[in-house]
Amino acid sequence: MSPPSPEREAQHPAADSGGAPPAASPKIAAHRATAHREPRGRGRRPAAEVREDILDAAAVLLFREGMAGFTIERVAAEAGASKTTIYKWWPSKGALAADGYFHATEAELEFPDTGDIRADLRSQLRSFVHLITATAAGRLIAELIGHAQTDPDLAAALQTRYAGPRLRLAVDALNLARERGQLHPDINPESIVDQLWGACYHRLLVTGLPITEGFADNLLANVLHGIQDQPRNDV
Repeated sequence: MSPPSPEREAQHPAADSGGAPPAASPKIAAHRATAHREPRGRGRRPAAEVREDILDAAAVLLFREGMAGFTIERVAAEAGASKTTIYKWWPSKGALAADGYFHATEAELEFPDTGDIRADLRSQLRSFVHLITATAAGRLIAELIGHAQTDPDLAAALQTRYAGPRLRLAVDALNLARERGQLHPDINPESIVDQLWGACYHRLLVTGLPITEGFADNLLANVLHGIQDQPRNDV
């Protein structure tokens, strides 16, 4: 197995490698640009609008200040909602933070379906790598996972709103590719997800080694072609 080229490994430095701080996600940046629009009227807002405003405020606050500055009170103030309303939908600040994170990153982590599983996996992995290295999302998901070890509400929210849905998207894509005859019929989709995205989380949370497009491409090549000594094409 050939090592990744230095040029490809350097494309996306790890989020904590120094230099400029990671940017907010595009959705967060777009929301900030319109955050000071005209004041809301005094009339009652539809529940769906209130919920969206709360999630927007939670995401902006989380990406701006992390868990250290994230409180129900501050989200309520920024969203123009009451704490009672927030607690009606979220049992704790951890649960709200997890939902705010998913709200901010969901669109950027959609799973493509071009009919070519190799291209789709490569595209999704590279999008994920960019999100956790070039925006604050990598630092934040690490914070959320850390807090989840002692916050059952946050742990449950991460599973139901983030990890679970993302796992289902990947598994569905792999199962569809298997039905199309693009993958071996005996594959275990969940273990493939662990091999690809799990390896990225291992570097993010444990080793601190760079998470790059080259690393993602090598992971995919290993999964698709195996690690036995035999000829293979690049991803």
